[in-house]
Amino acid sequence: MTHPTPRHTDTPGQRTPPVRKPWYGTVPGLKIFLTPTATIPPALTGEADATGSDDAGAGVAVPGRRPVDVPPFERPGSVLRTSPGAAARGWYAPRLAGAPSTTRQAEILNTGIIGAPTGIDGVVNGTDTLSSTMISHDAPTAYNATPRKLTSPNVLIIGTVGSGKSSFTKTVMVMRPLLLKQHRAVVFDKKDEGGEGEYAALTRRMGTEPLRFDPDGSGTRFNLMDPLIARGTGLQGQMLLINAVARIARGDTAATEWEEKATRYALQLLFEKFQDTHRAATTTDLMPFLGVVPTDQGLSGDASERFHQAGLSIRFGLQNLLETYAGVFDGETSRHVDLSHKLTTFDISQLPDSGPAIPTVMAIGNMWLMGRLREERGFVTNVIYEEGWHMIGGPSAQLVKSNQKLSRSLGISNVFVMHKGTDIPADSPGYTVVQEAQTVYAFRQDRPEDARWAQETFNFAPDTAATLMGLNPGHCVFKYGSNPETHIRHIRSDWEVDVTNTDSAMAAGNATT
Repeated sequence: MTHPTPRHTDTPGQRTPPVRKPWYGTVPGLKIFLTPTATIPPALTGEADATGSDDAGAGVAVPGRRPVDVPPFERPGSVLRTSPGAAARGWYAPRLAGAPSTTRQAEILNTGIIGAPTGIDGVVNGTDTLSSTMISHDAPTAYNATPRKLTSPNVLIIGTVGSGKSSFTKTVMVMRPLLLKQHRAVVFDKKDEGGEGEYAALTRRMGTEPLRFDPDGSGTRFNLMDPLIARGTGLQGQMLLINAVARIARGDTAATEWEEKATRYALQLLFEKFQDTHRAATTTDLMPFLGVVPTDQGLSGDASERFHQAGLSIRFGLQNLLETYAGVFDGETSRHVDLSHKLTTFDISQLPDSGPAIPTVMAIGNMWLMGRLREERGFVTNVIYEEGWHMIGGPSAQLVKSNQKLSRSLGISNVFVMHKGTDIPADSPGYTVVQEAQTVYAFRQDRPEDARWAQETFNFAPDTAATLMGLNPGHCVFKYGSNPETHIRHIRSDWEVDVTNTDSAMAAGNATT
């Protein structure tokens, strides 16, 4: 309850009469309701002036000085009530003295700005470096939310060596999602860690063995003609896989329309032969049919020869692959290849970095997974492609693009992990897959062109390119859907640190005896 103070007009040399207090101003217990009065004298300068202000605020002559404005940083706070004792006991004012601020500084006090950038659904990713709030996100969970938060469950993780993306991928894309109901993970493990894939130790802790692929053929075998592939994607999917593998084996030489037609006709003949048999057809069984000329097409002599040559071109490319990696692709798929565990790891770390082996395993695995999941619906499956540019930057990109709709219907979230986005040709079908990925984790980028690529491709703020080049290990720029990007810090438990360690070889060099 306040009362307005009567205003009086001062004249030079005349003191303003004192303001009369209300009647309750003299009553104990009620005088605390009086209107605050200014008790802070104005600051005076040494400049010459005729009048000034004394401590009581009256207009009296103060030779040589005049009042001036003083910034709030140099003045104490005003008295909130006339009873300092009541204020000190917390009746009307905070016990601690306030500090002056600016509008710009006070923006951080707006809870709408520092609120958590995400909800609590999904899995914990880390903390927001601005507000220290928890960041929770899981692409399949966001895709299945009502209303949908994403239109694509695909995830892209980029970052240079040593930026922390591998540990982040293991923790956030594999280990933590496995705690969710009806979730599992399939990993194409590329990085060598002591003679085996870096996910090998984690896979064993989950109660199973990794599926190891060895160049000498002593490990797991993947059949290019596995029945699950045709069962899941039909003749068209099987043909796309054959053409993709042939293109990989022939140094990224795309199939012509004649070669595609020859491949389709060979597959038709193969399926007719093996439809009533108990043994699964293999890539070797396909070879004799590549080059066979149909007799009911009315082809001329020149056309028949061209058709024959087209089939032979595909056959020779596949034969070179089988001869180079005998035991890896020649024969039926190994019986222990299944999805019976929460975590399935395809260990391709011992296959050569160059050559067709790695992208071929990824391509076959992708199509095999499509067929297998048609029979085992009801699961959400995170498929992690380490060195994912093999899938979206090469001949296999068309497979991924053509299977996008089917992947979503089967509950697949493709996670592509790579060093930098500039590895993907702009004219590749996989570039479309990257642009459609609505969950992005960008770790440190060492080169300006790589940082600018990420900023432009994912519509980050203009200054994010500089931020990406200065990120510490374990920090990344995160964006999902149309939401603004967030700078997050990945946090792991002691157990997760032990399991996700990927520097055992370097650590061994620091061991002391």
